[in-house]
Amino acid sequence: MKMLASFIATAALLLPAVSLAEEADKPTQSVVAIAAGNEDFSTLVAAVKAAGLAEALSGDGPFTIFAPTNAAFEKLPEGTVETLLKPENKEKLQGILKYHVVSGKVMAADVTAGEVEMLSGDKATIKVADGVVTIDKAKVVKTDIVGTNGVIHVIDSVILPAKK
Repeated sequence: MKMLASFIATAALLLPAVSLAEEADKPTQSVVAIAAGNEDFSTLVAAVKAAGLAEALSGDGPFTIFAPTNAAFEKLPEGTVETLLKPENKEKLQGILKYHVVSGKVMAADVTAGEVEMLSGDKATIKVADGVVTIDKAKVVKTDIVGTNGVIHVIDSVILPAKK
């Protein structure tokens, strides 16, 4: 019995100490699951599913997603979203959605002005002025929604890659 108690005491010293507060702060959902659980992202989630990207964006990552809200999608010309969700437009939709994702986990405090390569392979421009961050012409309205495989920054407009 003494040997077991001694073993447990020794093991406890060797294990890293993690407080309950630290444990509670750890994300438990992927960035896709977080978006799926938020009504403001229902159009984005529908588009991600239609493009066949849900599984990939639920993977290990890490990813930084600039997530347009439903209101952002409503700014697009009438019928645009419906057209993009059609199976024959899957490739185009994938390109647009990948233009909202950066490989790696970039927290708001780490954002710097300049060009950034998006998952689509295209470059987007990030500007920081008077405490306001924009990517292309979309304003970042909420930052650092952390998931198990990355981070979401909410934007107020859908961003589109430059036509080639």
